[in-house]
Amino acid sequence: MSTPGQELVDLYDPTDRAGRVTGSAPRAEVRARNLPHAATGVLLRDPATGRVFVHRRTDVKDLNPGAHDCLAGGVVDAGETPLHAAHRELREELGLDADLRPVTTTWYRDDTTHYLAHVYTADWDGTPLTLQPSEVAEGWWEDPVTLRDRLADPAWPFVPDTRALLAAWPRWWETGRAEGRPR
Repeated sequence: MSTPGQELVDLYDPTDRAGRVTGSAPRAEVRARNLPHAATGVLLRDPATGRVFVHRRTDVKDLNPGAHDCLAGGVVDAGETPLHAAHRELREELGLDADLRPVTTTWYRDDTTHYLAHVYTADWDGTPLTLQPSEVAEGWWEDPVTLRDRLADPAWPFVPDTRALLAAWPRWWETGRAEGRPR
């Protein structure tokens, strides 16, 4: 149970791709000790054009401040399912709820984070997006092939975990536009 101001995060067994919870810890401890947890990411597409929503993180984010990203998402809270967390993060960051389709579940680890990534995709229904000011500095729709080409430049400031997750998602840039699909 979380105490006020101390959010709890479930810890996961890093050898278990299914995501077995092994305990919990305060979020600050998870960050400080780079403990294995779970996080979500949602790639939002405009089905009429195939474009994806890209945003720049605020300069006050604890990880990768000011970097670009194309996944709305975040840490799965203690007792929360990844699907529920993905819906919550999409609502918090972009002010949108949508049907989510699972893409992959895979481990990601670097010097600053270690998590079981639950990646989803969703179609934008035309509802105006409401960007969360504390997390999203700005956002825009971008052609996925253009984004793919920009990601090939390691100097472009893009969050490393999303860059790696997209690299492991075969042909993600081609799974967008559905011809003749109603808007």
